[in-house]
Amino acid sequence: MSSTDSAGLRLTALDALHRALGATMTDFAGWDMPLRYGSERDEHVAVRTRAGLFDLSHMGEITVTGPRAAALLNHALVGDIASVGVGRARYTMICRADGGILDDLIVYRLAETEYLVVANASNAQVVLDALRERSAGFDAEVRDDRDAYALIAVQGPESPGILKALTDADLDGLKYYAGLPGTVAGVPALIARTGYTGEDGFELFVKPEHAVRLWQALTEAGAPVGLVPCGLSCRDTLRLEAGMPLYGHELTTELTPFDAGLGRVVKFGKEGDFVGREALAGAAARAEQNPPRVLVGLVAEGRRVPRAGFAVVAGGEVIGEVTSGAPSPTLGRPIAMAYVDTAYAAPGTEGVRVDIRGSHEPYEVVPLPFYKRQK
Repeated sequence: MSSTDSAGLRLTALDALHRALGATMTDFAGWDMPLRYGSERDEHVAVRTRAGLFDLSHMGEITVTGPRAAALLNHALVGDIASVGVGRARYTMICRADGGILDDLIVYRLAETEYLVVANASNAQVVLDALRERSAGFDAEVRDDRDAYALIAVQGPESPGILKALTDADLDGLKYYAGLPGTVAGVPALIARTGYTGEDGFELFVKPEHAVRLWQALTEAGAPVGLVPCGLSCRDTLRLEAGMPLYGHELTTELTPFDAGLGRVVKFGKEGDFVGREALAGAAARAEQNPPRVLVGLVAEGRRVPRAGFAVVAGGEVIGEVTSGAPSPTLGRPIAMAYVDTAYAAPGTEGVRVDIRGSHEPYEVVPLPFYKRQK
C-alpha cells in the first residue's frame, strides 16, 4: 500500500522531496500533491520554453493480462484496443451503458497479451471496478497496480536532451503515443511519450522505491538547461492552453464522447459488442442532425478570469457554460473552454460574454487549441 498522512491522504514516493523543495501541497483526489513550488506562472513558462518536472504518481495504473485481454478491453472501452500494436498507446474512453463518460484513459500495449490502462486519479477506483465487472466471461485478469508504480513526467522543448543524457533507449524512434521499456539513470522504466501540456515530453513509469533517485538524476541533468519542478497548478494552465479536456470539467457522466466533440474515439467498426454501443450510436446520429452544445475557446477582452460553472451569455440569454478558465501566461489574457449553443460556436461570433459575478464581460470565440507548439 502507498503510505498515508494523518489526514488519510495518500502520499507519493516523492512526498518528502516535495516538502524539502518547499512545495505548496494540496488534496487532489485523495492524494497529497504539489500544487506549486514557487510561482505557477514561472513553472508554466519553464515548460513552454525549457523543461518542467512533474510527479504524476497519483494516476491510476491498471494492468490487464491474459489470452483474452484485447477482447475484454474492446468490450469494456469504446476504442479498438485490439488493433493497437505492441509498444504503442491509444487515447480512449470508458463509458456507461447510457453512453455517459466514466473516464478518459490512455492504454499501452506492453506485450501481446498485456496492457497498461492509465486512469485519472479521481476515477481510478471506478475504472478498476468497471473493468473487473466487465471482465466476466473473458479469460483475462484485471490487476490494481496503483501501488506498483511511481510516475514522473519531464515536459518541454529541452526534455529529449535531458532524457538522452540518462538513457541509451531509442528516444528518436519513440513516436507520439508510444512506450518502450528502458533504463533511465540506472532505473528500469517504461518510457512513454504522450504528454498533457502541449509540449514534447516523456512519462517514466518506475517502481516507487526508484522514484527519488530518478527525480534527482533528472533534476541534475536538467539544471544546465533550466528545468524546474512543476506542480498541478501549471499543469492545468498548460493543458488548458493546449485545449486538452479534463475529467470533471470538459468530460462528465452527463456527456457522451459525441457531446464532447470527441466522437472520433468511438470505434463502431471494431469486432464484437461493447458497453454503451447502442446509446452511443444514438448520440452519434443526434450529433449529426442537431449538434449539441459545442466546446469552444474563449479569450477575454478584459482582465477578469472566468471559472468553471460561470454562464456564457449573449443578448441577455444564457447560451452556454464555462468548463475551465484561467489566466493564460502564453497569451497574457484570461482564457476559458466552454460548451456553447452551436449558433454561437463559430470563431469570431460577436456579442458573446461571460457572467462573472453579475458583470457580463466580453469574450472572443476562438478555435481550440489556444496554443500549438512549433514542430
